[in-house]
Amino acid sequence: MPDRLLKINAYTTFDMLDGTATGHEFEEDAFAVLNVTAPRKNPTEVTLELELDNTELDRLPAHADRVTLTADQARTLAAELEKYAGRVEAAQADGSDDGE
Repeated sequence: MPDRLLKINAYTTFDMLDGTATGHEFEEDAFAVLNVTAPRKNPTEVTLELELDNTELDRLPAHADRVTLTADQARTLAAELEKYAGRVEAAQADGSDDGE
């Protein structure tokens, strides 16, 4: 990702995920960076950042998406991730794939 907008280093949460950009008339796959951060001093929010590798995208200019969350919102997101991770693990354990 030579035209990267997010800073990628040893502390980046995930630096190589499979991502998809979906629009009304297109869908493109690309590698993605997903990062979770909070300021070191006096944090007041959690930031979730996502950037798709723009060298693999034809329809979108280089960009990164950011969402800021309160501590409670971050915990709600974490709980949802845990719930769905458990569902995926259970499906893999019994070999089923019943969707959402």
